[in-house]
Amino acid sequence: MTVPFKMSTNRERLCGRFPVEVYSLRKCIVLIFLGAAMATGCGKSRTDPPRSAGSTREAFHDIAVPSDSRPLIVALGDSLTAGLGVEQSQNYPSKLQAEIAAAGYHYRVVNAGVSGDTTAQGLNRLDSVRSLHPKIVILELGGNDGLRGLPLTETRSNLESIIGPLQRDGTTVVLAGMEMPPNYGVAYTTEFRQIFRDLAKKYHTPLIPFFLAGVGGRPELNQDDGIHPTAQGYDIVVRNVWTVLKAELR
Repeated sequence: MTVPFKMSTNRERLCGRFPVEVYSLRKCIVLIFLGAAMATGCGKSRTDPPRSAGSTREAFHDIAVPSDSRPLIVALGDSLTAGLGVEQSQNYPSKLQAEIAAAGYHYRVVNAGVSGDTTAQGLNRLDSVRSLHPKIVILELGGNDGLRGLPLTETRSNLESIIGPLQRDGTTVVLAGMEMPPNYGVAYTTEFRQIFRDLAKKYHTPLIPFFLAGVGGRPELNQDDGIHPTAQGYDIVVRNVWTVLKAELR
């Protein structure tokens, strides 16, 4: 058992940098919708506590139960981690738990994903995560920052403020890289992508180059909103995570 991008709606902001023949009106409308969906989390409260990915009733303070001595892996993130739109058993932390068990490792995965979270909101939840004394934290945050056009310096700073304390606790941080849609411009998308690479190098953290590699942009692997993976999409997400994570398990 496991423990369970406010984009501007201004079409000129989304599409004005590119010819219409490159980015059609339809695609721009989709991007607008997707940003709003990720920012709101489709109504999910940002105050919901992390839960067991296999039990919707398990409260946050009950996660680290004395009877379960397995070391913890905490998946800290936004709706992509929370598993918005799929059954709880089909989100990536739940599927990762199964992958870990099949490989013969004894770790317990905690889903600390909250839909709509920015890096700042993830930072606000850091103390709760640290209180679990996790061995590993998979850090998947930043997509909502980019879609809202938040200053990249703030995103970088917030991620550093999450990584630093966790490492001082002796926790291994696995950093999940994110990407921005190309209509944000080459400069912005390049700088955004580089944040994760720079931090991984600075803090010597394992890096998942792109969390949604092999899933992003493939309609058959995404829900109707075009951004949140389906259960099948999460199978690929787990492979992306597992490729990096398995080297950190002892």
